[in-house]
Amino acid sequence: MDHDNYENGYIADLLHSVKTIAVVGASANEVRPSFFVMKYMLDKGYRVIPVNPGRAGKPILGQMTYARLSDIPEPVDMVDVFRASEAVPGVVDEVLALDPLPKVLWTQLTVRHDEAAARAEAAGLKVVMNRCPKIEYARLSGEIGWNGVNSGVLSSRKPVMRTGYQSYGLRTKPSGDAN
Repeated sequence: MDHDNYENGYIADLLHSVKTIAVVGASANEVRPSFFVMKYMLDKGYRVIPVNPGRAGKPILGQMTYARLSDIPEPVDMVDVFRASEAVPGVVDEVLALDPLPKVLWTQLTVRHDEAAARAEAAGLKVVMNRCPKIEYARLSGEIGWNGVNSGVLSSRKPVMRTGYQSYGLRTKPSGDAN
């Protein structure tokens, strides 16, 4: 896998396939990136579970925080890593000990560890490094354009307007979807 470039369909596949996300390195500090990524993904309908040993047993955004991935009482589809690159091998060790295994290992902006990613991929996980699922979701849905950012995704699809938080949903079809 080329971890310098990801096809839109690959990212869309992952974001369509996951429902439960464990955020390793979650923070209760509302100015921290992990906090607003959690909030955004919760607002998009994902189940988000914070993992932070210093906050274990206390909620973040109404979600119970766990000390370790192995403490989470339900399967997770994706592990989103908000830790330094040198911490990724230890996180991968924790991920590979889970049963069932998550589908996706995702590391945040500036976080990359190629050897750990290769171990995760060898075990059957899809891997994304140095990307943010919040940014990717907003880019692929066209929402990032609401802030004047060129998403690189063109669509004439009309938004489905509803009460509450507005969302186009992911516009990019998964790579295996022919329709």
